[in-house]
Amino acid sequence: MSESMWVSTSMPYLTPRESGQPDAWGVEAAARGGKGSQHITYAGEVPAPEDVAALLHLPASETVVVRRRIIQLDGEPIELTDTYYPAHIARGTRLAEKGKIPGGAVTLLARLGYTGVRVREDVIARMPDATERQTLNLAPDEPILQLSRVTLDADDRPLQVDKMAMPAHRQRLRYEIRIG
Repeated sequence: MSESMWVSTSMPYLTPRESGQPDAWGVEAAARGGKGSQHITYAGEVPAPEDVAALLHLPASETVVVRRRIIQLDGEPIELTDTYYPAHIARGTRLAEKGKIPGGAVTLLARLGYTGVRVREDVIARMPDATERQTLNLAPDEPILQLSRVTLDADDRPLQVDKMAMPAHRQRLRYEIRIG
């Protein structure tokens, strides 16, 4: 594996942080000698895309709150992430605002009484669209990995959907599964 490839695990991003702890991405990047940051390009209410509505168990085009971010490592874009929340959970909270959320969104959700206990992720490889290619500084022949994650509570109700686009040649996704 080349040194430019990033090995990513999901667990730190699913666990609420203790009060005063920084967000998971900043901690992960710092542990590897880098500086992780994010640029929030949009936060607010939108009609749910069809696939997101299905994952959130909502009618098509139901209003949801989305946070659109460009994830950066040492100032370079490495991932595009859109996170969607049902409006009844996120409306009127910091999730619907462009500002940074201390400890991250998962921590805020837990403080609001919404804790994820199960996650389902699907990963596909595909060619990026023109905007993704330009934002991620990709050559025309470089594919991306698209990770779609739905987080569910103890009653199997979906709390959020994440849709991430990452340059395939710079990523390795690691899954550890404990049985029993």
